[in-house]
Amino acid sequence: MEGLISLPFNFKIVDASAGPVTTNGGVTFDYVSLKNAIKVWIVLQFTQAVGHATSVQPKKATAVAGTGATNITKNAQGWKNEDTATSDTLVAATAATSFAVANTVKKKQIIIEIDPANGDFDENYDVLGCSVSDSSQATNFVAAQYFIQTKYQAATPPAAITD
Repeated sequence: MEGLISLPFNFKIVDASAGPVTTNGGVTFDYVSLKNAIKVWIVLQFTQAVGHATSVQPKKATAVAGTGATNITKNAQGWKNEDTATSDTLVAATAATSFAVANTVKKKQIIIEIDPANGDFDENYDVLGCSVSDSSQATNFVAAQYFIQTKYQAATPPAAITD
């Protein structure tokens, strides 16, 4: 049978920010609990009016308030599209603990796949977050969402923004 996956039924979709925000000064996104997660994809959309090699740093924490936040230490798989205005092709990036976009004026996309079972997360560090470096450009923007593949399918899965 085809079509067994339903995006809202199989994935919890959580905004990581209140819409597009400037990368001037850097960005720390909201944190989400991994307690009910099989995998999580951090999906970031960049609009760069001024070229900057903006970096993305996934983080782990002990609470959704960002308590005890630290960078991930295990490599994660990532994909990039350095020009979403002309192509819809995602290119696999080398697995790493952080990722960066090219220093160009383009609309871009980065997707980072986080596996909570990779050894980076445990009973203490069971929360995921993300930050973006300071571009020093008020006209560069980023928006992000978490796509959380949940352990249990439900019309209304448990909240990911509470511990």
